[in-house]
Amino acid sequence: MRFSLVISWAVMTPRFLLSILLAALLAPGVAAAGEIQGRVVLNSAPPAANKIAVTIDQYVCGNEKDAGDLVVTEAREIRNVVVWLESAPPGVPAAAPPTAQMDQKECVFAPRVVLVPASGTVEFLNSDRLLHNLHSAPKNNPPFNRTQPRGRTIPITFAKPEIIRVDCDLHSWMRGWVVVADHPFYALSDDKGRFRLANVPPGSHTLHFWHERLGRSSQTITVADGATPVTIELGLK
Repeated sequence: MRFSLVISWAVMTPRFLLSILLAALLAPGVAAAGEIQGRVVLNSAPPAANKIAVTIDQYVCGNEKDAGDLVVTEAREIRNVVVWLESAPPGVPAAAPPTAQMDQKECVFAPRVVLVPASGTVEFLNSDRLLHNLHSAPKNNPPFNRTQPRGRTIPITFAKPEIIRVDCDLHSWMRGWVVVADHPFYALSDDKGRFRLANVPPGSHTLHFWHERLGRSSQTITVADGATPVTIELGLK
């Protein structure tokens, strides 16, 4: 004989609801979650922007381009810094989109840096009315050199963690980066130098940083229960 138990929310007392909540919070294996709310800044005055003369396909590309390898605001906040935890906290999930997109617009990779998990795919687009090519020679993933006319999407899957440079041989100033992450706790600083890592257990953690011009560095921080603000200073090499 089967029996079923149905409990109506309408008849639950506040004390009963509170006991359920406390039991969930104190259950074994459930850790309190913190959040790193970071800001990355340059520790000195930013250098003058580097301009590159354009000598080909000017009808689409224009006459000059910013190098784009160091984008800093007036407040010295740095864009496109990759930030990650040294290792993923055990038992704490975090969302990681399996695909990313990188377009080619006005002869610039946009965005310049994308994050994708290992075994994830980057969809390379070409919105320009001219021919580009995708050329890269990774160490841990297969190399590729693909011609790409306008309107064609080229998906490339990256099996192993690595930071990968992508160039266009037809337009020498074009450069993009694919960061293949080995766990979900990666973030990319935005145009205000801000980044966020959620579901980080309280305690001591090592943060790693990478920027195409500023190189690699790391820092140990203490994460509290709730939001932990962090300001990271990076220097020119």
